[in-house]
Amino acid sequence: MKIHKILAIAALFASITFVSPANAHDNGLITKPSPYGVGETLDRLEAIFAKKGITVFARVDHAAGAKKVGADMKPTQLLIFGNPKMGTPLIMKNRVMGIDLPLKVLAWEDNNGKTMIAYNDPEFLAKRHGVTGHPVLAKMAGALKNLTGAATKK
Repeated sequence: MKIHKILAIAALFASITFVSPANAHDNGLITKPSPYGVGETLDRLEAIFAKKGITVFARVDHAAGAKKVGADMKPTQLLIFGNPKMGTPLIMKNRVMGIDLPLKVLAWEDNNGKTMIAYNDPEFLAKRHGVTGHPVLAKMAGALKNLTGAATKK
């Protein structure tokens, strides 16, 4: 009986470890909440990008796509954007980096009705493609943190 309790407690702690926020970054995604709806969050981000001279290549409405096939999806949109001054040197170091550039921000409404955004950590992408240590990475990471922070600020 005592061993069953110990095993149950160990399993509980193991499951908590795998879903804790400390491990949320292991997948290379940085996620944060937004006090605005999905559309407004990305509208705000697009406006900030325009002021900073960052190119928006596309905006994909996944919920609209789902509707076309008869599926009901909560609001979910993807913004594809970039700055060739930052991305080009990384792609030149490893052409396969182009699979992850330009950058993307996903905004979605979660099951509790809250808007969330996520984007790839540039340092994670650099490790993935073997281009770590490039000076543009810190600039890219800082810009993403600041720009998404401004877009989600109340």
